[in-house]
Amino acid sequence: MLFFAVIYSGSFPSIFHIKDLGHFSTTTSNYTSPPLTASLLTGVPGLEDFHIWISIPFSFMYHLAVTGNGLVMVMVIWDRSLHEPMYLFLAILALNHVLLCTVTVPKMLLIFWQGPSISTFSACLTQMFYVHALSESAVLLAMAFDHYVAICAPLHYTTLLTGSLMSKMVLALVARSVAVVTPGILLILRLHFCRSNIIHHTYCENMGIAKLACYSIVPNSIYGLTAALLTTGLDLVPISLSYWLILRTVLRLPSREARTKASGTCGAHACVLLIFYTLAFFSSFTHRFGHHAPRHVLILLANLYLLVPPTMNPIVYGVKTKGCECYDSVPNLNHPSVIKQQGTGESRIEIQV
Repeated sequence: MLFFAVIYSGSFPSIFHIKDLGHFSTTTSNYTSPPLTASLLTGVPGLEDFHIWISIPFSFMYHLAVTGNGLVMVMVIWDRSLHEPMYLFLAILALNHVLLCTVTVPKMLLIFWQGPSISTFSACLTQMFYVHALSESAVLLAMAFDHYVAICAPLHYTTLLTGSLMSKMVLALVARSVAVVTPGILLILRLHFCRSNIIHHTYCENMGIAKLACYSIVPNSIYGLTAALLTTGLDLVPISLSYWLILRTVLRLPSREARTKASGTCGAHACVLLIFYTLAFFSSFTHRFGHHAPRHVLILLANLYLLVPPTMNPIVYGVKTKGCECYDSVPNLNHPSVIKQQGTGESRIEIQV
């Protein structure tokens, strides 16, 4: 198996290949270094001179995402009246976003500020695992089911969405993520690496690591695409169906004002879903088939896929700083888990469904 060793001379690393599985030592300037498996993340290829400028919006979005999602989690935990399925799913989504941003963006900003950064192979695999396991698609599916029951079958809400069912749903989501990502990690571990250990990306992801291998990575590519289609792709079907049923219910409401307000809210949610799924599928397909697309475009889109949904979702789904009467005239939405402190004008968190 190929190993990469990194020896530092001053502030610049010297990288070379090691093919011996046994003990190996080399001397550079009378210094003997043990082998170290590592890769070099270079950032956005072709835009190295603009890394500082790119870091400004990325840093702003990261802080906004962490602050917004952190606030949502704190409010849901602090306020006992929000310990209901809708808000708990929102807190889970917020936690997912904070973790996803935290395992990728700090390293990304370090590359933008200081140049190419070395990452050990184990650290790269760990980052890859969390990047692919912390997909929000499964949480959005659970939230779509919650929204559907709250709007289309409000009288059965408390009997269907019990604490026991919620716990089982969360465990199922975690188990599915681990089960889907683990084979991808094992496929990476079976590879022998003999090419350059330079990854032209801002974070470690499946195909970026696999392309460093000596021989065919077709199994890795096929599994990655299949896993994406069978999870994120299939999740889109019931999510779309639930929002179509919600929209049909809303359009049957007698009040024109209620229809307009509720349709506007569902439209905002649809925009968030559209952004997430467009970036997710485009990033997945272009890394496998977009051989003629500019590499910097692919990398920037992959970074936006990690940052845009966490930045947008707290705004659309959760944080409200002023009272809203969007659902005051919608009978099916006047459910205790949806409407809180109507007409008070006080600051609150409200799930818009």
